Amino acid sequence: MCGITGFIGSSLNPELNQENLQNMASAILHRGPDDVGFFNAITSDNHYVVSLAHRRLSIIDLSSGHQPMGNDNGSIQIVFNGEIYNFQTLRDELITFGYHFSTASDTEVIVHAYEQWGVHCVDHLRGMFAFAIWDARTDCLFLARDRFGKKPLYICEHEGTLVFASEIKSILKFPRIPVEVDLEVMSDYYTYRYVPAPRTLFAKIRKLMPGCYATWTKGQLIETRYYQPPDSKPWQTCMLPPDPVDMFLNKLDEAVRIRMVSDVPFGAFLSGGLDSSAIVGLMSRHSTQPINTFSMGFIESSYCELRYAKEIATQFNTNHHELVISSVEMMALLPEMIRFYDAPLVNTSDIPVYMLAVEASKTVKMVLTGEGADEFLGGYPKHLYEHLVQPYQFIPRWLRKDFIEPVIRALPYRFNRAKTAIAAIGIESFEERMPRWFGALSKEELAELLVLKATVKHPEVINFSRTSNSPLRRILCFDQNSWLPDNLLERGDKMTMAASIEARMPFMDHELAEFVATLPDKFRVRGKTTKWILRQAMKQIVPETILNRPKIGFKVPIDEWFRDPMRDYLYEHLTGPDSLTKEYYQVAVLEKILADHVSGRQNHEKLLWSLLNLEIWHRQYLG
Repeated sequence: MCGITGFIGSSLNPELNQENLQNMASAILHRGPDDVGFFNAITSDNHYVVSLAHRRLSIIDLSSGHQPMGNDNGSIQIVFNGEIYNFQTLRDELITFGYHFSTASDTEVIVHAYEQWGVHCVDHLRGMFAFAIWDARTDCLFLARDRFGKKPLYICEHEGTLVFASEIKSILKFPRIPVEVDLEVMSDYYTYRYVPAPRTLFAKIRKLMPGCYATWTKGQLIETRYYQPPDSKPWQTCMLPPDPVDMFLNKLDEAVRIRMVSDVPFGAFLSGGLDSSAIVGLMSRHSTQPINTFSMGFIESSYCELRYAKEIATQFNTNHHELVISSVEMMALLPEMIRFYDAPLVNTSDIPVYMLAVEASKTVKMVLTGEGADEFLGGYPKHLYEHLVQPYQFIPRWLRKDFIEPVIRALPYRFNRAKTAIAAIGIESFEERMPRWFGALSKEELAELLVLKATVKHPEVINFSRTSNSPLRRILCFDQNSWLPDNLLERGDKMTMAASIEARMPFMDHELAEFVATLPDKFRVRGKTTKWILRQAMKQIVPETILNRPKIGFKVPIDEWFRDPMRDYLYEHLTGPDSLTKEYYQVAVLEKILADHVSGRQNHEKLLWSLLNLEIWHRQYLG
């Protein structure tokens, strides 16, 4: 796990120099505090120069994994961020092709895999990765990102120069990259509470999409998609294995086992929910030593799940660590975290994840997490209710709009899930319905609040609106293509790397995901049961109290904090004289939203969190 950065452009450009490269690398020191390396070259026609930089967090092959790393004659150079879990198998295969290895690192495996298969080397890699390869034989720069977007890679094409990095802050260290907000994506942000890829809030900076690679040759960058998440395609009837649950358990167990390969101490984040409990239970099968587990709760006891995490820690005899935080700590860290993130924090749980990562970094350098289980196995309430869209919309429109929906909207905030469900299933457009499941603004609410009149640009999710897919697979496809990589995975990467530790996600093993996608829908959602196959597989491993717990999520009591300890902070940022974003809003509408929340009439925590974070982001980068 590391950070990469670099640039390529005209050899006549004096800004393509070592000092700027070093500044870019220094900006991502937290991603790799253990080592730094640089590579510089010029194309065979002397028209372009290329520079690569690498910050290293040493996890595997501590003594000989220095990067940039080259092949035997130095014609190929790589900087790599991530982990390849099948590198030992690939190494053995490449040896049969005549390649020689001088290190025990997965990085060298990618180098020789590229020599053997060219750009199609990505098809052979099982893991998480973002890397850049300079091929002096063809004067080609090759950039690649893993299938699901676990590792970030940002790019900027500006005045004939291509700049890339693991984080936006590194790109901004290159001279004269404009720090401009892209007003065209503001509506996207309010609609989704994040900016769907490939765009970012920065006008000149975009993301390389998950499952994509890009080649730069003679000043031209071409991006190619090499992978689509398995639920992007309609399900086809196939012969089931004799025991699908047992096969699922074996594949998940293998995904956990191969992610425990490490030359440094490691552990697991343990929330007390089903997903992380399953990971800890399987980890205990493959370790002769107690697993290090890390849990977090809040001073407000009604939101604290530490007792469930403690139950799992006791059952599996883990070396357990607990952290309890307060709103004061959250407020103090918010601006700093937005600087790490280079974007508004999408979820209220982002800062607690960082704080837990800091706590874990005192003991370990790598953790396993339960991320991705909901998006691949169907774990959210929306996965239960999406199939109600068609029946609900058979109700006459006038009855829905004039009676049912106004009544639901008027309910107190404690009925938020019902309010969200009715608001979502009443939307006919699939693209507009998806963000509503997470409590984002509707098209009408957006028009009422904003002075800006930009049009929402929905993400170009592959095949996500195909009518031949079931409602469940369509919504899972959206989750896997947009919600997960642009929200949860960015959070996981940025918040753990800010603390200089690595996070690995067994549920997001692509071979596991592809197996699950071959099964009928009932193996994921059955009746009122979500993640059915996981619950069945864990019956002999995880206690009943965890198996049957309703999904709560990592709940931060931000709604209460906005009513009391963070109230003045919220008002000052959104309506005070120094606010940079208040000009975006209709003043009366914003004031009503604030008043309704503070009085307890409604719960607008998600919207207010989004507005607050956007304001702080503006102050960090545009103030």
